[in-house]
Amino acid sequence: MVKKQSTEHPPVQSERRSFLNTIWMVLGAVALGEAAWLITSFLKPRKRKIHQGDFGGAITAGPVSSFTNNTVTAFPRGRFYLSRLDDGGFLAVSRQCTHLGCTIPWEEKEKLFICPCHASAFDIFGNAVKSPASRALDIFKVYIENQTVYVDTGQMIKRSEFRKEQAVYSTAPGSKA
Repeated sequence: MVKKQSTEHPPVQSERRSFLNTIWMVLGAVALGEAAWLITSFLKPRKRKIHQGDFGGAITAGPVSSFTNNTVTAFPRGRFYLSRLDDGGFLAVSRQCTHLGCTIPWEEKEKLFICPCHASAFDIFGNAVKSPASRALDIFKVYIENQTVYVDTGQMIKRSEFRKEQAVYSTAPGSKA
C-alpha cells in the first residue's frame, strides 16, 4: 500500500509576506517622521543666542555725560556710529553705505562719513550729501535709561533722510542737551 503524501505546505509564504509588509510599514513611518522633522526644522525660525553687547542685541554705549555734543563715536562690534548731535540728541547710524553696502569710516576733518568704494558722503545725521548714494544711512533704535545710552541693533531702520524725531534726547538735568 502506498502512503499518500500530503502536498500541503505550512503557510510560510503568508507569514513571510506579513513580515515584509510590517517591515515596509515601519520603514515608511520612519521616513515620514524624518521628512516631517526636516520640514518643520526649515520652517520654524532659528533661535539665535545673542549675548549682551553683541550685534543683533542691545549694546550699552555708555553714560550720557561721556558723549560730547557734535561728535561721532565708533562701535565696531555693534556695526554702528553713535552721533551726538549739536542739540544733545543721539542717533545711531549704520556703518554700511546705502549705495552698495561698503563699510564707511567717519572722517573727523571733513565731519563726514565718506565711502571708500564710490566716494558717497554722509553728514553727522547720516544724510547723503554726495552721490552715488541716494538715501540716508540706516539707523538703529537708541534709548536712554538711568542716564545710560543703549542701542538696539536687532533691527535696522531704513529711511530716506534725517527727521528730528529720529534723534533721542536725555531728559535729566545736566545731560548737556
